[in-house]
Amino acid sequence: MTVPILILAGGASSRMGSRDKLLEPVDGQPLLRLQAWRALKASRNVTVLTRPGRPDLQRALAGLQVRVIAPTEAQEGIGGSIRLGTRTHLRSKCFLLVLADLVELEAQDLRSVINARSTDANIKIWRGATSDGKPGHPVLFEHHVYADLLNLRGDTGAKAVMEKHADHLRLIPLPGDRARLDLDTPEAWDSWRAKRADPQSQ
Repeated sequence: MTVPILILAGGASSRMGSRDKLLEPVDGQPLLRLQAWRALKASRNVTVLTRPGRPDLQRALAGLQVRVIAPTEAQEGIGGSIRLGTRTHLRSKCFLLVLADLVELEAQDLRSVINARSTDANIKIWRGATSDGKPGHPVLFEHHVYADLLNLRGDTGAKAVMEKHADHLRLIPLPGDRARLDLDTPEAWDSWRAKRADPQSQ
């Protein structure tokens, strides 16, 4: 079974000033395009959810075999985006939720979480974590928790859902801090790029 992947790209990048972090160049292409490309290496079924009125984000995905949706719910906040994304996957037994701004996630990380899925009826959520066990992303949701995801509202993410089902959640360690590293400010981007250019400075 091909596990569908939902990439959330509906944030406003409010701390980036006039820049959008999803359009920041990484390895020669916009971050959003790179994330979609990584997802396509892990699944043949990829949906990207963006904010409405952002044709620049859609242009960044041109030529990729992904489904792009821009619902008004994205303006509500991440809760609205997850609710809509869940609605588009109601016929699937599960789906993998990926945050578009986790710059160091690799295709193998997505596959690691997908491949960890089992038929263990006790587990309903598989969640990526840092190498030292801090919970992060991506997150694979089984259909058993869809009803809770469909009740999300506003700018509240799925944290409450994962807390509710904590006894049915399994963490999947990924290398380093990939599961949690996001870059929300121009200064954070500059620092990250400097470290990539000079690994000894880390």
